[in-house]
Order: sequence, then C-alpha cells, then structure tokens
Amino acid sequence: MTSEATLPATSDSPTARGLWTRSRGVLLAAVLLLTGAVVIAVVRSDAHHGRLDPRSADPYGSRAVAALLAEQGVSTRVVTTLDEARTAAAPDTTLLIAAPDLLTHRQQDRLEQAAQHSGGRTVLIAPDTSLARLAPGVSADPVPSVESLLEPGCTLPAARSAGTADTGGIRYRTTAAHADRCYPGDGLPTLVRLPAASAHGDTVVLGAPDILYNKHLGKEGNASLALQLLGSRTHLVWYLPSLSDTSATDAGSRSFFDLLPRGWLWGTLQLFIAAAVAALWRARRLGPLVPEQLPVAIRASETVEGRARLYRRARARDRAAAALRSTTRTRLAPLVGIPVAQAHTPETLLPALSARLHSDDRTLRPLLFGPPPGDDAALIALADQLDALESEVRRP
Repeated sequence: MTSEATLPATSDSPTARGLWTRSRGVLLAAVLLLTGAVVIAVVRSDAHHGRLDPRSADPYGSRAVAALLAEQGVSTRVVTTLDEARTAAAPDTTLLIAAPDLLTHRQQDRLEQAAQHSGGRTVLIAPDTSLARLAPGVSADPVPSVESLLEPGCTLPAARSAGTADTGGIRYRTTAAHADRCYPGDGLPTLVRLPAASAHGDTVVLGAPDILYNKHLGKEGNASLALQLLGSRTHLVWYLPSLSDTSATDAGSRSFFDLLPRGWLWGTLQLFIAAAVAALWRARRLGPLVPEQLPVAIRASETVEGRARLYRRARARDRAAAALRSTTRTRLAPLVGIPVAQAHTPETLLPALSARLHSDDRTLRPLLFGPPPGDDAALIALADQLDALESEVRRP
C-alpha cells in the first residue's frame, strides 16, 4: 500500500469523447432515418399535389374524369365545406366524398342524414373508419387486396360493362341483403353498392381511388367504370374535405389519438421497437464471468497498485485492511505449524504465534483480528506492522 498523496489521480467519469464514441452509431442511424422521412415526405407531397382534385392535371389529379363527364353533359362542381355538400345533395346529383375518413364523427352523421334522404347517389372513396356512419352495414377488412386489377364478379351493369378495372384496395364485408358486391379480391368485394332504405338513391363504396386518377384513367376499364359511377346523374358534386371548414373544428367525442392518421400510430410503434432494439444492442450484458487469456503479461505490482487505487477511491479502508490481515494470516499459519483452514480462527492461530514469538497473544489480536483503521495513515501503519510481524516469524 502507498500513501494517497503519491497515487496519481484517476477518474471513471464518462468523457465527452467516450459518450460520442458509444452513441455515434445510434445518432447516425437517427439522422439517416429523419433525413429519409423528410425526403420521402417532400417527394410524396410533390407527387400527390392536387390528389383527387377534378381541377388538377397532375398524375394523381382527376381533371380527365371531369372533362369526360362534361362531354356527356354532366357538370362537376367542387365543394370544400360540409354545408355546401349537404345543400347540394339532390335526386339529380352524385355526391363524391374524396376523403371520408378525414371527416369528424359529427360531420359524418350530418352528411349521412342528408345523403340518405336526397334520393341521389353518394360515392365514398376508400373509406375505412367512416363506414359505420356513412355506410351502415359495411365494414373494412384489415387485409387489403393483393391484386390491383380485378374482374367484376357481379351483376351490376356498370361493372359488367366496364370489365377489368383498378379497384384493388380495401376489401369490404357487408350484411346488407340487396347490396351489390363487385370486384372481389380473395373472396371479398372492393366495390359495394348499397340501395338507400328510404329513397331511390344509393351509396357506392369504392376501395381504391385509382380509377379516378389521370395516370390510370386510360388503363383497362377504369374510364368506363368511373364514367358510369359518376355520370348516372346530371350533376356531380365533388366534396374535398378541408381544414378551413368550420364544422371540422368540432371533434365530437373523439380523442387526440382518434384524430391521428393510422400511419402515424404505426410509425410511432416502429420507433419504440427500434429504440428497444437499440437499447438491447447497447445495454450491458449481465452474466457469468468468462476467463480470457491476457494478450500481454501484467506485473503483479501493477495489479496491486490498481486494486489499491480502487480501494482508495471507494474509501474502502475496511476491505483493504481485511485483505491485508487475511493474506498475512494465510502465510503465517504454515510457519507456526497449523493448517491453513484454521488460519482465520483466533483461538488456534494466536496461541501458536505467541509460542513462536514468546509474546502475549493479547498484543497480536488487535493486529491480526482488530477493527478497521480510521484513516489512511492508520491503514499504512497496519500494513507496515503486518509486514514486520511476518518478517519476525520467518526469522530463524
């Protein structure tokens, strides 16, 4: 043991460089993930500009459908508020709702009441959570259709005339007795027509918007199906829900999580899973010690000094003193003729030492079995006394 003043100061506190070395992999992955998300959001926002808007000529717009309907004498009017959509509902009008799931529950209830008593046609584009209010008796299957191009598979005149079309998307289940179930994907329809219960109108549930996009209109029977579904009346009201609509501020009984799109919830869950995997990857494994061959030989003195520094840093004078006394007793026992197993028993070791040194064992008991020292100076003095005792016993 050496004096505390002679030992170099060491520290196990984490440094900035050490923290950066351990965490740079996770930080780099997070930056790449965030950058990719921003790039994808920008690309998707550019590609879907004017999505399902009959005034947009973009690939995902619907201007081509509106132009074809105009040639057949069907007028198209775009509305962005609930009041405009409810007022426009009439027997000679087709009401198309481009994003029904974005409507609040109160908006859906008011719109369904107006549509059911109008006698016209209501077309819902890829509805899911809004089906319970806008199309009672129809529910969305959680597994979408694998195929995009599907055959009619029903007796609905519009579907039979159009033939194969890009309707593959959300699949539906319905309990309505007189419903038309068309374009089945793996046994479930992707287009459902429900006759109105109290009027001559109907509701068409379409599982995918592809037949209305400019880029897909010329494929297969997309144009024919779109014109027949939207051109059965002389007027078409195209409802694009907007956040500027004052009726959208009333969320009703929906909570914050109900207002979040489904993709955000799944994305958050994936981030939690990724964080858990990263924690497991970087966490310290607690298990049995595994002996390893040291790459280089370490001098015993360096090991002693290292352990001494640890004891000093922890102020573990009691453990240091116990280690010194235990080692000394183990070495003294064979010298005085007693087994090593009894070296730590005062009643056996002390009488043998007293007989060897011709001294009173009461002076040896505090040295070999006494209390821990109170300070570092007392610990150093104890080490010196134990060393002197062992030297005296070894002296012939």
